[in-house]
Amino acid sequence: MKTKIGLLLCLTLTFCIPKHQVSQQNWFKGNLHTHSYWSDGDDYPEMVMDWYKSNGYDFVSLSEHNVIAEGEKWKLIPKSRVHEEAFQKYLEKYGEEWVNFKEDTGRISVKLKTLNEYRKLFDASGEFLILQAEEITDRFDGKPLHLNANNLQELIPPQGGNSVTEVLQNNINTVIEQRARLGVPIMVHVNHPNFGYAITVEDLIPVRGERFFEVYNGHAAVNNRGDSAHISTEQMWDLINSARIKSGDALLFGLATDDAHNYHLFGSSYSNAGRGWVMVNCDELTPETLINAMEAGQFYSTTGVILKKLTFEDNLLSIAIRPESDVTYEFEFIGQFAGESPKILHRQSATEVQYQLTEDVEYVRARITSSKLMENPVYEKEQEMAWTQPVRFTSSN
Repeated sequence: MKTKIGLLLCLTLTFCIPKHQVSQQNWFKGNLHTHSYWSDGDDYPEMVMDWYKSNGYDFVSLSEHNVIAEGEKWKLIPKSRVHEEAFQKYLEKYGEEWVNFKEDTGRISVKLKTLNEYRKLFDASGEFLILQAEEITDRFDGKPLHLNANNLQELIPPQGGNSVTEVLQNNINTVIEQRARLGVPIMVHVNHPNFGYAITVEDLIPVRGERFFEVYNGHAAVNNRGDSAHISTEQMWDLINSARIKSGDALLFGLATDDAHNYHLFGSSYSNAGRGWVMVNCDELTPETLINAMEAGQFYSTTGVILKKLTFEDNLLSIAIRPESDVTYEFEFIGQFAGESPKILHRQSATEVQYQLTEDVEYVRARITSSKLMENPVYEKEQEMAWTQPVRFTSSN
């Protein structure tokens, strides 16, 4: 136990305070949470990767439940017109020399390609990157507790525990240990805390070594907005960071992901690709530079709003939108003054804004809401949004 605690503290202290000071705005678009037939998605990994690459993504994690795409796995294709037609599209696209399948009593089974096999079709240096990942899928008292480990090198079985907090901590510690042992950057984040309303603010506050959680997840059943009895994930974000400031811990960053499972049927009841993603500002497209940049807060999360500038220098947070015609944008700077609770500190309609942090501001982040509606939302009339990461006042002395 002493070794685990020492390792955790060591790695926690190495995280940087976010400065957003990459000189050029060099943005990479990526999704850190999605699925294929390797777990409970409904398409082949090659078809999934082809969708993301064709739609302008630079990096993707296929994060399957308690499995990584290696070894032999056969998928019995569901007996439905949609999935049988999807198989024919797959076969037509890649051909019988690539697609390994068999038929028995009128049913088709397909041997799924491993990551090492299909990666060569898509990975291109500096152009597209696939991160090996796992959605570590655990439970406590019937509650679904999921975490994504991105750039994972070895499968991690769910670690279990005697409380929600302990289950999360045990799994996070195991990811951190693998990272330290192998000397490879591995990023872990808490998934959809309001899925089944499994994870509360009180559960997350004591967790150590975790820097990321999903403030937005595009799955149809994760309850981003909460309900009459549960707060939203965005409200959770601020309450957790308020507690972290009091305890002196590093701030929590918010991710947007699509958590896609459904690639053939579309609408608010399906978990479709393209609903949420991150934009990472770094010098090159490698696992190391991406993860280092995200751990330094050099990214924003979005469901459609695109920034052309995001910097934080000399305690001045500067943001500029890449505007679309006939679309308006509202900026809300959310944070807290010393001794107070989180709230909206400033609101402004514009396409370019600045917020000057002063010593009495303990942290601030920006939420940008567009007048443009999402093309395929979970909620009716859901507007496109973006979230920048929280930053803190730093003294020049």
